[in-house]
Amino acid sequence: MAGIYIHIPFCKQACHYCDFHFSTSFGHKKELLQALRQEIYLQKGYLENETVETVYFGGGTPSVLETSEINALLETVFTNFSVKADAEITLEANPDDLNPQKILSLKQTPINRFSIGVQSFFDEDLVWMNRAHRGNEAFYAIKEAQDAGFHNITMDLIYGYPLLTDEKWQYNLQKFFELQIPHLSAYSMTVEPRTALASFISKKKQPEMNDDQSAAQFEFLMQEAEKHGFEHYEISNFSLPGHHSRHNSNYWEGVKYLGIGPSAHSFNGKTRQWNVASNQQYLAAIRQNNIPFTLENLSQEDRLNEYIMTALRTSKGLNLIKADGIIAGASTQILMAANPFLEKNWLAKTGQNLTLTLAGKLYADYIAAQLFIFP
Repeated sequence: MAGIYIHIPFCKQACHYCDFHFSTSFGHKKELLQALRQEIYLQKGYLENETVETVYFGGGTPSVLETSEINALLETVFTNFSVKADAEITLEANPDDLNPQKILSLKQTPINRFSIGVQSFFDEDLVWMNRAHRGNEAFYAIKEAQDAGFHNITMDLIYGYPLLTDEKWQYNLQKFFELQIPHLSAYSMTVEPRTALASFISKKKQPEMNDDQSAAQFEFLMQEAEKHGFEHYEISNFSLPGHHSRHNSNYWEGVKYLGIGPSAHSFNGKTRQWNVASNQQYLAAIRQNNIPFTLENLSQEDRLNEYIMTALRTSKGLNLIKADGIIAGASTQILMAANPFLEKNWLAKTGQNLTLTLAGKLYADYIAAQLFIFP
């Protein structure tokens, strides 16, 4: 099984923390959507006839598209790929786009899952982030979607930023559980270079993020999620049983995927490639039936280290037999590097699997980096 990711590089406004590729100008939207359809056609052989299990509209803000535009893209996917009958088809959406009319219109498309960028239910926090919606708008958009028959919904929340007191974080989580949504993606606020937030901090207009605050709010999140029956199946992702994100799970498990659109990444098991992060350069290339990408041939070490990084973030953990399948004998080196973390109880070993403990989840990326194999 494989996945397809479609990057929609348009947003109404720029969130202060976001470093994804997008444009707030919609001037070339029609031409760019046609280019996306052309790239889907040009890339129809990339997945080598594997059945597509998931389609994911990301961005940017895919919910700014008209229903007819979403249908046209999906029609092109279905025409050029073999798509599983019960494929998970996700649309990232901002609450301000999900009015009742739009929701009912989307119900007539193959979209069967919403990923809704709520981030917070507090208006002052949303203004600080430069989000386009307000807290009540998010709550009612979700209720409208549920009333229309959309129940496979995930919500995004952010923690670990200066305005978010522990009491406000508790309230945000209470609202999430109250809505009876089966999936939550929660991220610690990170300061990415070349974002407005990074500029504000460098000019002392905003304080830096507090690691202790972020760790404490992450620990509270894990406790609350467990209390409400949610599985912590990946560092930033929690779901009720049977509601894991199939698309994102494929990323973490090394399944092939095709990325369509400017800045989109693709992976076929041996190489990784990414399209140019420029709408104009992307359009110019597609007009010539060229795909403007950079290709990286992955060495055995690259493949193994990617496996270590992604697998360790999941509840399934890092399988030592699978590591040996990528590089013979790698498990011996991995176990040697893992020993200090096993002694600290940051890692646990069950059979041939290494998994992060509750304490270890606070240091996931650091631990993974220490287990990397180098030539």
